[in-house]
Amino acid sequence: MSQPGSAQQQPPSAPVPPILQNYRSVTAARLLKPDDGDWLMIRRTYDGWGYSPLSQVNTTNVGRLRPVWVFSTGMTSGHQAPPIVNAGVMFVATPGGQVIALEAATGRLLWRYRRRVPEDIILLHPTNRGVAVHGDKVFFAAGEAVLVALDARTGKEVWTAKVEENKNGYYMSLAPLVAEGKVMVGVSGGELGVRGFVAAYDADTGKPAWKAFTVPSPGEQGSESWPRGGDQWKTGGASVWVTGNYDPDAHLAFWGTGNGGPWMGDQRPGDNLFTSSTVAIDVATGQLKGHHQYHPNDSWDWDEVSPPILVDYRRNGRTVKGLIDVARDGYLWFLERTNSSINFVHGVPFVKQNVFRSLDPKTGRPDVDPNRKPVTNKKVDFCPSFWGGKDWPPIAFSPQTRMIYIPANENLCSTITGQKVEYRPGERFTGALTAMYMAPGADHVGEVQAWNVDTQTRVWTHTYATSPNWGPMLTTGGGLVFTGGTNDRKFHAFDAASGKLLWEFPTNSGIIAPPSSFTVDGTQYVAVQAGWGVDSRGMQAMLNTLSPGNYPEVPEGGAIWVFAVQ
Repeated sequence: MSQPGSAQQQPPSAPVPPILQNYRSVTAARLLKPDDGDWLMIRRTYDGWGYSPLSQVNTTNVGRLRPVWVFSTGMTSGHQAPPIVNAGVMFVATPGGQVIALEAATGRLLWRYRRRVPEDIILLHPTNRGVAVHGDKVFFAAGEAVLVALDARTGKEVWTAKVEENKNGYYMSLAPLVAEGKVMVGVSGGELGVRGFVAAYDADTGKPAWKAFTVPSPGEQGSESWPRGGDQWKTGGASVWVTGNYDPDAHLAFWGTGNGGPWMGDQRPGDNLFTSSTVAIDVATGQLKGHHQYHPNDSWDWDEVSPPILVDYRRNGRTVKGLIDVARDGYLWFLERTNSSINFVHGVPFVKQNVFRSLDPKTGRPDVDPNRKPVTNKKVDFCPSFWGGKDWPPIAFSPQTRMIYIPANENLCSTITGQKVEYRPGERFTGALTAMYMAPGADHVGEVQAWNVDTQTRVWTHTYATSPNWGPMLTTGGGLVFTGGTNDRKFHAFDAASGKLLWEFPTNSGIIAPPSSFTVDGTQYVAVQAGWGVDSRGMQAMLNTLSPGNYPEVPEGGAIWVFAVQ
């Protein structure tokens, strides 16, 4: 931990604008129950719904939605952070170690924090998925695995805390999660031989509180799932690069974990807990209280880092205190959360999936077709692709329709040829040659799917003929679903009940960030960052080799777009 120093570029001293002089402190109570007009965390509420109760913009007038202001971030690469809004003040994170504070109604720049990015940084995914706010601070996870606390009024550093050693392959791209006075972050680096973990820090001081590893050491819970006497656990992966959700009643945070390291499971025999899992962590102590592993001994690069949303649903005549996860492995998982365990309830594929022959009806453990499981020195094909039926972009839930909305990619499959690989700190540790192909007869890739959580059935699907879908979802009290994600650079609004496309607007670049919605002085706004890049760029390039000319390069360059009805 350190105080701000000369190594970082601090904003010059300047008069604090009135809107920041009167900045409204973000209390724990406000995070638990945010005002309708605020968007205080990446999915607005701890349950991860991505739902705004605002209804001024609705199905009858969304066709009149127009840009109010646009602000260029000055950065390229993938922009994956939502605009966070507290009482008219907007905070946005971008690639390149930048946080921007803006007047939410006008786009006027209030301050800009630029962190100096080390020249030798190891950063496989140059992006940032957002900030957290609490008290008078803004929390930011810097790429080189440093947690930064900024003064919300000035943008100056209050404290920093080194989370791990970047030269060993640890980096960060997620938004922090703040709960119970702690700031929690996870680490990326699953392709670099890291040992994943979630770490918590005191929000006031930056002092470390606890560290919860997602790969156990010998003798710890789950260690029996790793080779006995081996060192594979030390480089076992299970990175955590998407922000968890939180149950305040149980004091548990639910985090998703990534692939094992290296990719080929036959080089680390066993189930390899807690890779490709959801883990429940006690926020007070860091103790692991429960888990569900979606596919043991992951060999497909199916990170299951997206946390399940917390929503109660009906199943066989009873109400389940639920978790719902739309997984990269192509299955939609309905789980039950308790104070001491995560229980399997139901699972169903939402895209083409030829790896699981069935699920155990009690545990959900998949029966894997051995001919579809990549191994060392063999080429294996499988569906969905290594990018999965849905990658990291979050789903959303509407309590009005009782539906979840999924940014899916259908008809994509992969081949992987496994290779033996040796671990070297900071170097790639995958051991795999990959390719992607389209399923025979495929006529589209990207989809928006709507599923009823009480019947566990699909209600409607919108398809994109010549685009994948990398668009995080937003639902609103106006009966709308907002999302980007397409290579035509458009921002879309759907009727949440029927799936009818009601509005779309072309931005400067593709949208791969979560939208948010807020009010200022009685006007509802919808905001989103545009800025194509990272994995969306990679998939687009692969698709263009499969279908030349139909998936051209998408313009890049970040911009914040804010819309209102006119």
